[in-house]
Amino acid sequence: MPTLLIADDHPLFRAALHRAADEAVVDLQISEADSLDGVLEAIDGQSIDLMLLDLHMPGNHGLAGLATIRALQPGLAIIIVSANEEPHVIRRAIDLGAAGYLPKSSGLADLQQALLTVLEGERWIPAMLRDTVARVAPFSRDADLAARLSSLSAHQYRVLSLVAEGLLNKQIADRLGVQLRTVKAHMTRIMGRLGVRNRAQAIRVLHELGLADPSRQIEDADARVQREAAEEA
Repeated sequence: MPTLLIADDHPLFRAALHRAADEAVVDLQISEADSLDGVLEAIDGQSIDLMLLDLHMPGNHGLAGLATIRALQPGLAIIIVSANEEPHVIRRAIDLGAAGYLPKSSGLADLQQALLTVLEGERWIPAMLRDTVARVAPFSRDADLAARLSSLSAHQYRVLSLVAEGLLNKQIADRLGVQLRTVKAHMTRIMGRLGVRNRAQAIRVLHELGLADPSRQIEDADARVQREAAEEA
């Protein structure tokens, strides 16, 4: 029985993906996660064949999350599901080991075809984007950044992710329910494995694989328009 993990922080979108996947694949066992922490717990506790992964859910940091999951579970096939349809983003995701890329504007038929294609061991990109993506040159630094991130354990990635969110060591310890010295030890190992000297440089590794969230850009633009309208009133 094939297993699927749907990783997205929007409940309604998860429900739609769940329903479409259930209709596409017979006897598919489906579980869900709404953050990268949830993903890491899921892949540590069960055998999963395929994942639908949102690039912009909490803790994922764009392509950094993809690189980390691939390192922890090399045999797991991952289809990126994202509102970002930029060809260079798709090319970077595929080069970092994604088995497929599904824009959120795709219809249910595309989703079902993507699932079936990837479960058969083939790569899937929407037909209208394949030629454009193929013409994009590889990003030379991605492989090095992914290799450095792949040296981190799941716990170390969680700590680094929280550091990137601006939390101090004490706050991270409280969030994770561990002692302060444990967080400090993790940070020492993280900097050693990433080959950096301080927290700022460690955060930069995540940010270089990060991506702007198109939906967030729209929300920010709407908020800006509302502020400007209020100022003119």
